Amino acid sequence: MKNYIPLAFIVLTIFFLQSCKKGEIDKKIPTNLIVSADVSTDGSGNVDFTASANNAVSYDYDFGNGEYQTVTSGTFTYKYNQVGTFTYPVTVTAISIDNLTIKKTIQVSVTVNAAVPTLYWSDEFNVDGAPDPVKWGYDLGGGGWGNSELEYYTSRSENVIVQQGVLKIKLIKETYSGYEYTSTRLLSKDKFDFKYGRVEVKAKLPAGVGTWPAIWMLGSDISTTGWPGCGEIDIMEHRGSELNKIFGTLHYPGRSGGNADGSTTIISNATTQFHIYSVDWTVAYIKIYVDNQLFHTVVNTNSIPFNHNFFFIMNIAMGGTFGGTIDPAFTNATMEVDYIRVYK
Repeated sequence: MKNYIPLAFIVLTIFFLQSCKKGEIDKKIPTNLIVSADVSTDGSGNVDFTASANNAVSYDYDFGNGEYQTVTSGTFTYKYNQVGTFTYPVTVTAISIDNLTIKKTIQVSVTVNAAVPTLYWSDEFNVDGAPDPVKWGYDLGGGGWGNSELEYYTSRSENVIVQQGVLKIKLIKETYSGYEYTSTRLLSKDKFDFKYGRVEVKAKLPAGVGTWPAIWMLGSDISTTGWPGCGEIDIMEHRGSELNKIFGTLHYPGRSGGNADGSTTIISNATTQFHIYSVDWTVAYIKIYVDNQLFHTVVNTNSIPFNHNFFFIMNIAMGGTFGGTIDPAFTNATMEVDYIRVYK
């Protein structure tokens, strides 16, 4: 017995198969994908991408650094942020209305320059007379200042003055208010403070055994937290008994006084030429330099008090626990400051 397939069934089957095939053909498939990249040459990291393909309604960008973006026009400007020169495999996927895709990968080499710090605050000491009262105040008096110092701090022009573009802090041997030496302790407390940045101070240091000049910073919460809980950053300290030896030091709980966190470096002509004393202070580290030569680094963490505002102090002390023995022939000495600048 033979089986016969009805002719009508055969006709319907052929029609169905042809219809399915036609439906597949009618689906839009992206073709001819072209991708280009115009890389900025100014170190900004900007790249202008252009993608085009037949039948594409959107484009998925994989920028090769873990970031993605979907755009409809195919044109997109992306900014890379990693400092340096790197080559990224950028993959673009063209997508049709039927969600069919085609991909293409190109290599894009991008240079990103480090951010250039901008000047945030400064004193250039260009106006003769007393230091700018908007920027500076004074600690006054004697009493040793916790270090058995022998000077009496004043705000007199004999001890502090701006002349010919330079701040001059003068340590003088003289009888004054029961003390044998006078000087000035200038500070920006309640006038200027800041958190994080680069500080540069161009200064020439005083000579004389027993002198103790310092350019330093204290946490602005010292009135409520006290020392060393407020934190202290000594950008520069020098003593006349160790000529040209520069100290850079941090004081904080567990590392203060004789157990402070610091280093030293030797330079030439500290008392006869100007040098640049600086600190880079970030959420990650604190680095201290002389003439851009790094000589001390501290890793900054939440466990040490260097993540809040600080203010400046500039002074010359005499003798005491750091300055030491004083030359009996000493008469006077001056610290000169050309400028102090904060960059952000």
